Amino acid sequence: MTNDQKDALFVLLKSLSKSEKRQFKVYVGRLGVNNDSKFLALFNHLDKSDSLDEQAIIQKGIVKKQQLSNLKAHLYKQILISLRLNPVHQNIRSQIREQLDFATILYHKGLYKQSLKVLDKSKTVAIENEENNLAYEIVELEKVIESQYITRSIHSRADELSVQAKNLSMKNVLASRLSNLSLQLYGLMLKTGYVKNDIEHQQITSYFESKMPEYNWELMGFREKLWLYKAHLWYSFMVQDFLSSYKYSKKWVTLFYENPNMIALNPVFFLKGNNYLMESLFLIKKRTKLKETIVRLDKMVHSDGFPLDENNEALIFMYLYNNKLNLHFLEGTFKEGETLVTSILDGLVRYKDRIDAHHVMVLYYKIGCLYFGMGDNKGCIEYLQKIIHNKSLKMREDLLCFSRVLSLVAHYEAGLDYHLETQLKETYKFLIKMNDLHAVQREMIKFLKNLGDIYPSQIKTEFKKLYTRLKQYEEHPYEKRAFLYLDILSWLESNIEERPVADIIKEKAKTLKP
Repeated sequence: MTNDQKDALFVLLKSLSKSEKRQFKVYVGRLGVNNDSKFLALFNHLDKSDSLDEQAIIQKGIVKKQQLSNLKAHLYKQILISLRLNPVHQNIRSQIREQLDFATILYHKGLYKQSLKVLDKSKTVAIENEENNLAYEIVELEKVIESQYITRSIHSRADELSVQAKNLSMKNVLASRLSNLSLQLYGLMLKTGYVKNDIEHQQITSYFESKMPEYNWELMGFREKLWLYKAHLWYSFMVQDFLSSYKYSKKWVTLFYENPNMIALNPVFFLKGNNYLMESLFLIKKRTKLKETIVRLDKMVHSDGFPLDENNEALIFMYLYNNKLNLHFLEGTFKEGETLVTSILDGLVRYKDRIDAHHVMVLYYKIGCLYFGMGDNKGCIEYLQKIIHNKSLKMREDLLCFSRVLSLVAHYEAGLDYHLETQLKETYKFLIKMNDLHAVQREMIKFLKNLGDIYPSQIKTEFKKLYTRLKQYEEHPYEKRAFLYLDILSWLESNIEERPVADIIKEKAKTLKP
């Protein structure tokens, strides 16, 4: 049976670098009895295999069928232990945990004084790096030990630990409430996208305000501020206040640059903050600042001090290429942007186990938009079909909706109108089912549906009428999101003026403020 794409052991083993595989074998070989062990034989077999074939493993005599599951679990655990010992995967957080483990061992051996000494040092490191959860855990263990290791300073020591525990607990509770709010808003954003009407706007606003905890800015540390900015960012995105999104994403990124030690400790949050900043700059059409942010991030992630691992490399790939495409959209340089496609497709293969289906579909949509802007409508349709036919995609309903609408436009532009009527019906049914049929979409579908009854001599007049009807929605608080996915107005202008859509967008880009 071959199920390598879903098997956790196989995916983990194939993610190992050459140095990590070498270290694993050194780790296993530290005891001579392991050299001929079954789990090492399984490791060597899978390392040379292109897929996980359980029947082949059994036939090779590595293990019996009844024992295979346990052997795989044991090998999985041994690989993780080996990785944990690898200096590449150790950071301040793992070092603090290690010291906490050492202190716990010393405590259980009755070596209280030694344990307290280790805890005091690790607590200082934890507080300096705002690892407040670990710091709280350390203080709680200190309280347990101090109650058994009696000293003359027990009274002052008890007060000191009580105050520390209370302060750390307050910080952790605030950070937890803010992170919960941020995560819940993020989940709503992925599910429903932007608010669609006044009722949804009021619901999100009421939810946000009711869940926002009280806080004292002067007492807030790095992490509490980070979660506060994230919560405000997601609220701003959902209500389409993109200037506010820019404001809070910039605060987020600036927070890291003001605390550079936190970049190495929290590289994922640093990368995500930069991604939201670049996305916000795209939404408010600040192409110069967007380009500067891309360059700055590119330079930072390739500097010596930036921690690179498989997860970070996947995020860097996704965020940089996503926003490089956005920059080409702003500038109208679609043809120049085509050079990115090969690298993007290669990256999607390289990081297939680390990029979720939703973000893959976002990149496909943007590649489709890139080809549409180039005038390659068949290329556009090819990538949009990957989204439309993805039955497992449960998030970002708006992405599915606009993929279908853009596909209709691309089919019309490509002259592939023999199935247009069927596609129109399917798209209309889909939008009705998703409860996402807005004015812009209705106007587009009505226009495409009536194309067959329009004489060629009248087509330009009809384009002008549609342009006039859609122009009024460009700044509408709930309809404007349609223009974030597809620059419909520029497409109409290109048809009216009989010029490439890329030229229209380039001219508009020159009028934008930097």
